[in-house]
Amino acid sequence: MSSWHGKSRGGVWGYKFFTVVLKNLGLSFAYFFLRFVVIYFILFSPKSLKSSFHYFYSILGYNKIQSVVKIFKNYFIFGQILLDKAAIMSGFKTNLTFDFEGEEHLRKMVEDKTGGLLISAHIGNFEIAGYLLKRLNTKINIVIFDAEHQQIKQYFSDILLIKHVNVILIKNDFSHVYEISNAFKNKEIVCLHGDRFVEGSKTILCNFFGREAYFPTGPFYLAAKFKVPVSFVFAMKETKNHYHFYGSSLRRFEYPANLIKRNEVLTGIVNDYILELEKIIKKYPEQWFNYYMFWKKS
Repeated sequence: MSSWHGKSRGGVWGYKFFTVVLKNLGLSFAYFFLRFVVIYFILFSPKSLKSSFHYFYSILGYNKIQSVVKIFKNYFIFGQILLDKAAIMSGFKTNLTFDFEGEEHLRKMVEDKTGGLLISAHIGNFEIAGYLLKRLNTKINIVIFDAEHQQIKQYFSDILLIKHVNVILIKNDFSHVYEISNAFKNKEIVCLHGDRFVEGSKTILCNFFGREAYFPTGPFYLAAKFKVPVSFVFAMKETKNHYHFYGSSLRRFEYPANLIKRNEVLTGIVNDYILELEKIIKKYPEQWFNYYMFWKKS
C-alpha cells in the first residue's frame, strides 16, 4: 500500500536563509534563489522524481519531455507556495492578491452557527487558505501531522503572526480526536486534508483518474459522525502574485446505525471528494504535491 512516511524534506538553515531573503529583499529575489534549490532537488531526490514522473506520464498522460518540464514547474511552484506562505504568515510585505469563489458557503456555516468541516488536499496552498479564512470572523482549527523536525517547527513558531488559527496536531495517542470533537461542539470550523495517510491508518480503495488509489477514511468519517456541513476547499496559485480560493457547496451526510449502510455513506463521501479533487487537478496539474507513489501498484 502506498503511504506517506510522515516527514517532509528540508532543513532549518534553508528556511532561515529564505526568511532573511524575504525580510530584506522580498519575494522576487527569493523566487530567483529558489531556481537553484529546484535543480538540487531534481538531481538529488530520485524517489520524489520517480513518483512525479509517474504522475505526469502514466496518470495524466503527458509525453516524456512534457513530463520533465512539468516536474520542474511543479517543484518551482511548490517552492513559491512555501515562500508565499512564510511571507504572509510572518507579516512580510507582499503584492499577493486573492479571489474567493464559494465563500458564501463557508459564511453560511458561521451565520447558521453550525460550525463545519473543510476538506482539502496537498494541492495548491492549503495553509494560506486557513490564514485567509479569518475573513469569516470565527475560530479556524487546522489539523496537521505532527511529523516535522522539531527545530523547524520551533523556528517557524517564533516568526508566525497568526492568532486566530488553532493548530491541532495528529498524534499517536489520538488526543487530536478530542480536540476536533470539542471544536465541533463549540460550532467552530475544522480544516484538514483528505488525501494523505500514514502506515496503519484506515483506508478505502477508490478509483482516482482511472487507477486504484488508497484514501484515508478518517476525515470523511468525521463528516458523517458529527453531521456537520462539509465543503471541499482548495487555494490555488494562478499567477506569480495571485491566488484563487474554491469552496464547494455544502453537503451533509447521515451516520446510519447499520454498519453496511454506514460504509456506503463513507464511500459516497470519499467519491464526492475525489470528483472535486480531480476537477482541480485537471485545471492545475502542476500543483499536486504528494511526492510518493500515490497510486496502487498494478
